[in-house]
Amino acid sequence: MKITINNGGTFYNGQMGCFTRLMLLMIAVMVGAWLLPGVEVNSWGSVLLTAIVISILNNIIRPVLIVITLPVTAITLGLFLFVINAIIILMASELVKGFHVDSFGSALLFSLILMGVNYLLELPNKYLNRQTLNQSSNQTFKQSDDTDDEGFTPYEEIKD
Repeated sequence: MKITINNGGTFYNGQMGCFTRLMLLMIAVMVGAWLLPGVEVNSWGSVLLTAIVISILNNIIRPVLIVITLPVTAITLGLFLFVINAIIILMASELVKGFHVDSFGSALLFSLILMGVNYLLELPNKYLNRQTLNQSSNQTFKQSDDTDDEGFTPYEEIKD
């Protein structure tokens, strides 16, 4: 896989983006299952299927749950989103045969581990975005030396 900085400044945009995101989620699922005793993954196929199911549930069910629970989420200052993540994990546990989560507490801890591992795996992407933004801001926001008598640039001058 070739790592380049493209227009979005990410290293997994384009054709390989879906595959790379799926691989990152698979790594996060394996780390979470390795760290928590209440989470079991039986095989590599189960890891792949779990990553696919969690990805689909996050894209379809999670937005619906967020809208439904918006008042509770606002009252808890966003902490209820962790509960929604745990519900998504429990749903994936019911749908995938080789993936088992013992309890709601294990699902909550597993979702926190997934979040942490995904954050660590996204750090190179955030660095590339910041680097691209710094390069583009140096080129875009240079001051123009073209000023008239009052010191305004042509874009700032107000004409009657």
